[in-house]
Amino acid sequence: MRERPTARIILLDPDDRALMFHFVHERGILAGQRHWATPGGGIAAGESPQAAAARELREETGFELPLSDVIATRAVDFRLESGELLRAHESYFAAFAPHERIDKTRWNAFERRVMQDHRWWGLEDLATTSETYFPENMAGMIARARALRP
Repeated sequence: MRERPTARIILLDPDDRALMFHFVHERGILAGQRHWATPGGGIAAGESPQAAAARELREETGFELPLSDVIATRAVDFRLESGELLRAHESYFAAFAPHERIDKTRWNAFERRVMQDHRWWGLEDLATTSETYFPENMAGMIARARALRP
């Protein structure tokens, strides 16, 4: 199984709601699957996790914001549309958005195809939803990020 280091961001708006993207797979082995996930992505060779998080945040939201130190890590196995199984080693960072508007103009073709919506999630939203989201302990991640708010 291929290993992939990744950087992810718990991005909170002024109301302490976290941004997540709705991934909808319409092709490949994942066709029909959907889930919500935080902004983030792979760490390039020679790139630090924090630099990758800043790059991913800029590409996926348009925000250029200060990032916290790592607030959490996890390893998770997941399958790509091609069927390949990966083990992601995720490093999570916190950041604070000044408003809810995001800029999607830097999205690549894959992101435009599968990231079909975005939403700012509050703790009550997470507690009452039947939708799948990652990380599963998102409420705890929000609490860690909130504790760092300047």
